[in-house]
Amino acid sequence: MIEQLAREEICRVGKSLFDRSYVHATAGNISVRIKDGFLITPTDACLGFLDPDRLAKIDIHGRQLSGDKASKTMALHAAIYSKASQFDPDTSCIIHTHSSHCVTLTLEPNDAKRDEIFPELLPAITPYFVMKVGHVPTIPYASPGSVKTIEFIERAIEMYGVAGTPLRACMLSRLGPYAWNNSPSSAMATLEELEETAKIFYLKNAPIKPLTDVQLNELRTAFAVRW
Repeated sequence: MIEQLAREEICRVGKSLFDRSYVHATAGNISVRIKDGFLITPTDACLGFLDPDRLAKIDIHGRQLSGDKASKTMALHAAIYSKASQFDPDTSCIIHTHSSHCVTLTLEPNDAKRDEIFPELLPAITPYFVMKVGHVPTIPYASPGSVKTIEFIERAIEMYGVAGTPLRACMLSRLGPYAWNNSPSSAMATLEELEETAKIFYLKNAPIKPLTDVQLNELRTAFAVRW
């Protein structure tokens, strides 16, 4: 993506998410991969009031070239780009939020999945969640900025990618989702669908029967979904 367009898109998407309460205060960050590196929102910036000229520009070696101080999550963003691009080469935008319903689901006791390495945040309860988001493994809690989180996410992306179901999102326990796609608009749509599905799941407040194998196969055949 052309750098100036990427700057404008980051600000547009940030404001859209802020205005619709998908992000709050200074929570969350957005990055875009450009030809000679990355653009990312500054540390502790409010996504609703971004300035295109003050976004941090990072080169391919991780050195900041311009703009305000980059978000402290840049190392995690870089790791996601590197690993996700092995399965989706056009991955070019990552959005992280502290989405309320997604976070709430990670606070619930989940004894049935205690032995799973990366328990799924949500079952396949709606066709558009399956089509637009896909599997969302929950990453074990670690302090914000911990290298353990990077190691866990890289492992999850590799595991799902090799299995033929590449990821578009991961959920950091007690913190929030990371969603990625081939453009800022597409990454935002992935994030929105994830949070809205989490909201439905939470509001139902009762066991929900997921889509059947037959129904999932119909989606795979009709829409080439990766589930």
